[in-house]
Amino acid sequence: MSPPDDNSRLIRVLVADDSAFMRTAITRMIESDPGLRVSGTAQTGVEALEKVNFLQPDVVTLDVEMPGMNGLDALRRIMKESPRPVIMVSSLTREGAETTLEALACGAFDYVPKQSSFVALDIVKIREDLIAKIKAAAESGRQRKPGARVTRITTSPPPKTPPRRPAYITPTVVALGTSTGGPKALQEILPLLPADLPVGVLIVQHMPLGFTGPFARRLNDLCQIEVCEAENDTAIEAGTVYIAPAGQHMTVYRHTPAQYAIRLSHLPEKTLHIPSVDVMMRSVAETFRAAAMGVIMTGMGSDGLEGMRAIVHEGGVTLGQDEASCAVYGMPRACAENGLLQKVVSLPHIPEQIMHATQYRRRH
Repeated sequence: MSPPDDNSRLIRVLVADDSAFMRTAITRMIESDPGLRVSGTAQTGVEALEKVNFLQPDVVTLDVEMPGMNGLDALRRIMKESPRPVIMVSSLTREGAETTLEALACGAFDYVPKQSSFVALDIVKIREDLIAKIKAAAESGRQRKPGARVTRITTSPPPKTPPRRPAYITPTVVALGTSTGGPKALQEILPLLPADLPVGVLIVQHMPLGFTGPFARRLNDLCQIEVCEAENDTAIEAGTVYIAPAGQHMTVYRHTPAQYAIRLSHLPEKTLHIPSVDVMMRSVAETFRAAAMGVIMTGMGSDGLEGMRAIVHEGGVTLGQDEASCAVYGMPRACAENGLLQKVVSLPHIPEQIMHATQYRRRH
């Protein structure tokens, strides 16, 4: 164990897990990238707190389930005493999913699923996911430190002006896409939507299998508007939010002349994410045409770029989250730099923009 040094080029990570096997496996994954270094490990929550204070790591990976002080309790202490980006490592169980969602609400940056068995393909996929999230977390942490020097250029060129749309067409559906930072962001904005919102809301949030059901239930408990995990052939109703289930694409189709419904499918297969924001939004654009509203929020990568492009092409409404309020300004940046966003607002203002666009009138 070594205290922090002056090598600012390396991202220093503390690995906390009660399993010696997992500590070794995670350490090897992290240090396979030359830009990352594991500065220490911990096997209990108490030890993790001590080493956070001593080592001052840029990022902490924290096991959800540890003896004594568990990962959730340790996270709360870290956020209170020495706040920094924390990535939770969670088992793919219902209990693990619910605890992870609670951790995100308590300030965790993101999470990675812990597989019960490691095969070669799993290790490669988990390693890539873990490394990408550690780098995003470190960048987020550095940007938020007072006076910190940010090495990445964070200003984007002025967005191009998207094509004008017919002013008289009111959106009849909202398609929203998000990834890293999305669970916490959605828990902040969806409770601000009214129960009688005049449109349905379709959401793709990148999550592993087993997480979207508990997430939808958690959101439903927090919100006035109804929130559910989407099911195949479900009619799209006003005042309802539909979360795409992990492992399936969510598209839409016209069920009757006046009714639209959801279709779940494993096709197309060769997409980076399943569900995919692009697949969902392209379907919404094709089906609802100019009556579609696309919203792109915090997340790594560019999923949603082609979907938002399709909505703009059909004359729909587009809205993006601003850089300052994003955990990771990836997906909105891609859309902004391609001139696809008619409005860019901070996270707390997204609900009012949705209500304004859909001509919501509060009942007295």
